[in-house]
Amino acid sequence: MKLKPDAIDLGHNGSPVSAPDQRRSPPTTYRIAVLPGDGIGPEITDVAMQVLEHVTTVVDGLRFDLMLRSAGASHYRKNGVALPDGVLADCLAADAVLLSAIGLPDVRRKDGTEVQPEMMVGLRRALNLYAAARPVRLYPGVESEVRNTVHGIDMVIVRENLEGLFASFDGGTQVDGEVATDTIVITRAGTRRVVDFAFRLAQKRLGRPTDRRRVVTCVDKANVFRSFAFFRKVFTDVAAEYEDVEAETMYVDAACLHLIQNPGAFDVLVMENQFGDILSDLGAALVGGLGLGPSAEIGDNHALFQPAHGSAPPLAGRNIANPMALILSAAMMLDWLGDRYGDRSALKAATLVENGVAKVLAEGDVLTPDLGGRATTKEVGQEIINCIC
Repeated sequence: MKLKPDAIDLGHNGSPVSAPDQRRSPPTTYRIAVLPGDGIGPEITDVAMQVLEHVTTVVDGLRFDLMLRSAGASHYRKNGVALPDGVLADCLAADAVLLSAIGLPDVRRKDGTEVQPEMMVGLRRALNLYAAARPVRLYPGVESEVRNTVHGIDMVIVRENLEGLFASFDGGTQVDGEVATDTIVITRAGTRRVVDFAFRLAQKRLGRPTDRRRVVTCVDKANVFRSFAFFRKVFTDVAAEYEDVEAETMYVDAACLHLIQNPGAFDVLVMENQFGDILSDLGAALVGGLGLGPSAEIGDNHALFQPAHGSAPPLAGRNIANPMALILSAAMMLDWLGDRYGDRSALKAATLVENGVAKVLAEGDVLTPDLGGRATTKEVGQEIINCIC
C-alpha cells in the first residue's frame, strides 16, 4: 500500500492546531507527562512508549523525557485521591500530557459517581483545555459499520470542553432524594474560542470527502433551547470572519441521522460538550470502533492526548487490548508539538507513526481481536514499530 507522506497533516486527519501566536523555539528534549491510568491503560501505554522511543532513533533531533506518573482510579483506591497535586504540577510543567485509559467501575466516590470524571475535569480545568478534537477517519483495510463509504470518512468532531452540561460537574443539586438538577452553561467567550478553533482547523484540512469543500458544521438544538440558540448565534458571528470556509448548522438529532447515512459529507463539526461526548463515540463506531479513536484536548498553553476508549477492566492483563488509539493519540501529540514549535522533526515523526498504524491496518495480518485478528497488544505494537523506518 502506498501511503501519503503527509498523512498526519491537518489536511488529512484533523490533528489539533496550536493557539494563535503561540509558536516558539522547540526545546532540546520534550518533557511528556505520561499517565498510564487503569485497566488496560498500563499495557497500551508501554507499547505507545516503545513506539515513541523508536521513532526518536529514526528521526534526527527528536528527544523525549517520558515522565511516568500514577493517577486514576487505582491510585484513588490506594491513596484516596485520583489526581495528586504533584502529578498535576508535573502535567502543568510538561510540554504535553499523554494520558491512557482511566477509570474503574467499582471505584466510586461517596455520592456514587466514578472518580474518572473528577480527574478528567480537574485536568481540563487546571490546564484550561477548552477544545477537544476527535478525528474520525476510515483507514484502508478497516470495515465500516455503514454502507455508504464510497467517498471515504474523514472528519473531526470538536467539542467545547469546559462548559455546556459538563460545567455542572460537582455543581448540580439533589434535594431529599426526590429532585436532581444540573445546569447547562454557554458563554460567548467559551463558545467563540472553540468555534474559532474549529474554523482554523478546517482551514488546514483538505475539506470533506464528498467534494473537498471546507465546511464547519454547528451541531445544536437551537430550535428548542435558548442556550443552544445562543451557541448558534455566536457560531454564526465567528463564521462571518472566515470567508474561505463554509458554515452550516444542523440539529443534533439530524446530525446523528446524517452521520450514518452520509458520513463523507462532514468535514469539521463543532458543538457543546455533552453532544460532543455522544457524537464522537458514534463517529468512532463508523470507522472501526473506539480502538481506533484518538483524541486531543487543547488549550492556549497546554495539550493532553488520550484514546477515546475506556479502561476495559475485563481485558486488563490479557495482552489483547488494541493499542492503536493511544498510538494515534501520540501521533496527534507529535503533530501538535511540531505545529506549536515549528519543529520539522516532530512533524516528520507524527507522519511516520500514523503511517505505521495505517500500514498495519491495510495489511491486516497483525490485528487485535476487536478488529478481527488474533494478535496480542505487544505484537501489534512491534508490527507498528517495524513499519516505522
